[in-house]
This record gives sequence, structure tokens and C-alpha cells, in this order.
Amino acid sequence: MLGPELHPIALKNIRAILLDIEGTTTPLAFVHQVLFPYARARTHDFLRKHRDDPEVSGDVALLRTEYAAEPPSPELPPWDPEAYVYYLMDRDRKSTGLKALQGRIWEAGYRAGELQGKGEVYPDVRPALERWHKAGIRIAIFSSGSVQAQRNLFANTTAGDLSHLLSGYFDTTTGPKREAASYHKIAAELSVRPAQVLFVSDVAAELDAARTAGMQTALCIRDPESQLPAPSPREHPRIHSFAELA
Repeated sequence: MLGPELHPIALKNIRAILLDIEGTTTPLAFVHQVLFPYARARTHDFLRKHRDDPEVSGDVALLRTEYAAEPPSPELPPWDPEAYVYYLMDRDRKSTGLKALQGRIWEAGYRAGELQGKGEVYPDVRPALERWHKAGIRIAIFSSGSVQAQRNLFANTTAGDLSHLLSGYFDTTTGPKREAASYHKIAAELSVRPAQVLFVSDVAAELDAARTAGMQTALCIRDPESQLPAPSPREHPRIHSFAELA
């Protein structure tokens, strides 16, 4: 039941809901204090062990292409895959090559049982996904983390396996999260018009891009006491819980 401070947003004419992960379905602390350190601690051994695997070789080739496009900087290390990975991690870069490699390291962690059941989601996430799924609304994820990482996260959450409730995963191979073209592509993939999609994120700039593409939007502010996002040229309805999306 909604508390008196919550004002539900009606999902009228919504056929698909697109969700961000960090700060929206999943606490930032889990990503930054569990997943990122896990990948960093295993980067050296993973690259050494899997350097000849075609998928990992592809990630390294992509990283080298990204490295070649870097502007000159005294902080940029000489080319070395491992050193460049740490360089990107230190700057929390939304690098497609980095995210793909991290996803493979986490995949190994899930297979080894070290991350199983540890994908933290907010308590309101599973009930909301079940409610929307039952209503016939398609639910998809758009995150800078790789599709592989997304699949693993939602199949191994603290609320159980949620993967059967999701019908699409999108990462930066679709396009940047702050460009309208990415949201046009996602709507087409979901076979709906942009106006029939609600995008929920904690980043106003991402919501601006989705709104430019014609999507409906909601700004997710999980901690009412936290600092509000940077001002946006557009106003987005604000929610603190998925319970407000009725």
C-alpha cells in the first residue's frame, strides 16, 4: 500500500518500461563496493588465463581502439591491456570494451558460485516487475554494463531469479545513454512507439535524451535525503519507489 507521501504515476498507454540499473533497480553501493572490486581484483589473472579466447581477444582489440582515440594525457599509461583497464576503472568510464570484459569476469564469478544470489535489488523491484509483467507490459533494461552482466545480475538477485520477467537488455553497443538515437533504436527493438515507453533512471541527462526521442520518463530518487540530480532543461516526474508506478 502506498504511503501518504507517494503519488502513483498511472501507466496509461504504456506498453514497455525501460529501466536503468545503478540507483534505479540496484543500490549504487552494491555495484561500486561488490561488483567493481570483484572484477578489479581478478583482472590480471583473467587476462592472463583467457588472453587467447576469441571473446576476450575481441574485448582487448576494442580496448586498443579506444586507447588509440584517447587525447594525450600524462596520466595515460603506455599501451598495456591490464594497465588501460585499471585506468578506465579509476575514472569510472562507460567504455564498451571495459564493460564487456567486466561482464566476462562476473560471469566466471557466477559460474564459480562466488556471486550467485548476490545481485542486490531494492525491495520494491520484484513486486513491481511481477505487477507490470502480469499487466502485459514489456520490461527491458538499458545500462552501461554489458548485456551479459545484466543477464547475470537479474538471474542471481537477492529477490531470486527475475530474468523471466524481462524481455530485453540493452547496453552501449546500442548507443550512448545520453543520445536520443539510442532510445529510438530501443523502441524499434521492442516493437513499440517511443511514446508507449516509460524510461526510469536516476540520471536526468539520460532522461532528457529519452524524452527527446519521444519516450515518457520518471526520475528515480531512491534516497530522499540525497543530493538532487543536476538541474535539467526538462522536468521529469519524480519517484522514490517503483510502487509509485501503478
